[in-house]
Amino acid sequence: MNIDSQRALDKLLGIPLCFLLSLLDRLWPPRSSGRPPRAILVVLLSEAGSMVCAQPMLRSLKTSYPDATLHVMVLARNRSFVELLDVVPAQNVIAVADGSLVRLVLDSVAAIWRLRVARIDTVIDCELFARVSAIYAYLSGAAVRVGFHRYTQEGLYRGSFINRRVPYNPYTHIATQFLALAAAIESDTTPIGKICPLPERPELQPLAFDPAEISRAAEALYADFPALRKRPLVLLYASGGWLPIRAWPLASFQALAAALIREGYAVAAVGLASDRPLCQHIVEHCASPYCVNLAGYTATIRDLMLIFHSAVLLVSNDGGPVHFAALTPVPILALFGPETPLLYGPLSARAHCLVKRLPCSPCLSAYNHRRTPCDGDNQCLKQISVTEALEAARRLIREAKAA
Repeated sequence: MNIDSQRALDKLLGIPLCFLLSLLDRLWPPRSSGRPPRAILVVLLSEAGSMVCAQPMLRSLKTSYPDATLHVMVLARNRSFVELLDVVPAQNVIAVADGSLVRLVLDSVAAIWRLRVARIDTVIDCELFARVSAIYAYLSGAAVRVGFHRYTQEGLYRGSFINRRVPYNPYTHIATQFLALAAAIESDTTPIGKICPLPERPELQPLAFDPAEISRAAEALYADFPALRKRPLVLLYASGGWLPIRAWPLASFQALAAALIREGYAVAAVGLASDRPLCQHIVEHCASPYCVNLAGYTATIRDLMLIFHSAVLLVSNDGGPVHFAALTPVPILALFGPETPLLYGPLSARAHCLVKRLPCSPCLSAYNHRRTPCDGDNQCLKQISVTEALEAARRLIREAKAA
């Protein structure tokens, strides 16, 4: 199902289900044992980048509740991402496919059965843009249900059965807000968690890769694309993913790629196999042996992260690649507009975000269900010039060399 179909289904079925479950919760409220949690479920049905932003929270839960088993529910297409973080045992990752309504229903029934068998007592619902995660939280049977709450603000109606309600904070990075959810499990303040100071930008724990594995990946890349061996490599991610409004213009990526090649760099356009035609436009524009199409080249996100180790820079639209790159040493130039880096910027000291402060930017938020009023003319990104991007790229590469 595409994103519009998912939104429609979530609204059509989610509102009455949340209302019904809220009534049931009032009639038969859960009884908490008062003991520390023994089995915790984290529901993360968002984009892949959210998996990375949730890493500090998952580590915090393991530290705070070492005797508890930790489970994570994700969309099936994101399973490999959370497994890569190596925080939760693979057998405790519960995946739900959303390719069709039938598949979603069947997987949901199986997932809820697994949660009941695991005797989940605490759920952390990390979602802002869907109701289905709150429904999973209730049906898991957990007595403690933590999640974001809109109070008097705009946002999705999600019923009243989340009983550890954390106010959504539009001024705080989402990784910090995830930590606030973890802190809310045993909080008894009003609002929840207000005596728990949290870091402004949590630190990620970089993933450790075997140097031999990195070397093998580099040699395989150079064997397939020998010209890349001769120059420092810059990676470009030009896709907008599920939200095309987040994409810097293709013409800008083309011009930046050509400029980098003139300055002595090799360029590789990366992405999913479905991004291959887009990346090919960059390659054809440059018409150089030093510009190659790597869309679909890597089989897994781990393979892509190994290539990150061979690059001197990643230039990317807002999306999953900037967050996974933050787990590696590669410098990151991220292009933002419809969403703000204050909330969703990559958690890396080697990252720089380019953004234009236009009156309408950012336009995507939890308050408008991530729907933009823009007509597709995303001036917030179009006004980021190639010159600005090139200057930022030079500085990031220079700083990384000096470090």
